[in-house]
Amino acid sequence: MYRGRFAPSNTGSLHLGSLYTAVASFLEARANNGHWLVRIDDLDTARCVQGSATDILQTLDAFGLHWDAEVYYQSQHKQLYQTYLDKLAAQNLLYPCVCSRKTLANLNNYTGIYPKICLQTPAQTNQQEYALRIKSAPITIKFHDGLHGLEAHNLATQTGDFILQRKDKIIAYQLAVVIDDAAQNITHVVRGLDLFSSTPKQIYLQQLLGFKSPEYSHVPLIVDAQGNKLSKQTLAQAIDKNNPAPTLLNILKLLNQQPPITLNKASVTEILAWAIQHWQLQKLTKSRYISNANL
Repeated sequence: MYRGRFAPSNTGSLHLGSLYTAVASFLEARANNGHWLVRIDDLDTARCVQGSATDILQTLDAFGLHWDAEVYYQSQHKQLYQTYLDKLAAQNLLYPCVCSRKTLANLNNYTGIYPKICLQTPAQTNQQEYALRIKSAPITIKFHDGLHGLEAHNLATQTGDFILQRKDKIIAYQLAVVIDDAAQNITHVVRGLDLFSSTPKQIYLQQLLGFKSPEYSHVPLIVDAQGNKLSKQTLAQAIDKNNPAPTLLNILKLLNQQPPITLNKASVTEILAWAIQHWQLQKLTKSRYISNANL
């Protein structure tokens, strides 16, 4: 089982970067006779734009990216997340944290690794809102990336104690995605390099919860002419789903699949059929960024 995950927030539409990653995971699934599943990350309801999930699904459909099971909405599985959060709490692996990003940023020599302030001096949780952090273990997480080979990450020194439940009581991405992957029997994950640092955290949680880890492949990120990652935060333009074939061909070029010029006037169905037959994940560059400036 391969998955594609989509967050219906901010602009509420897919941009080139998110569609590029979706195409990569879809082709990897189809080329290996796997199933491709779609997940909507809609836990942060305050940021979800009304109708955006429908627009995302319509865009995927327009590009021929048809999923193989019922769409999975995170908002429908809150009780499942709470069950596993309680399980970790029962093992004394969690602690409340009242620190704000501003407080941490103002610390001297802050490296981005949480300095265990609220573990060493327990927070007064009856007086203010708090997040829940997990205690990181002094272990090395090793995994094989489908593009980058063997990776090793020291959890304590390179990650630290990370958040599993936010101050607004929303389950954090790291925990939700681990539970979702287990619930959907996900065996392979193809995603962007911006999530590379999340992988050791998720493998750690999988080990604690007794879940099997999927196989991971992290593809380069798409950047614009100024070198900025395409994202909703940088106001990346929404994909036009009314004329998908040219965009799909451009994505195959960005994925270094070298589609022939004979596909220039082909339909989406014909383009995808060629792409599945000729798909090679290893053709993707191992660099962090790919520019779309020359397309």
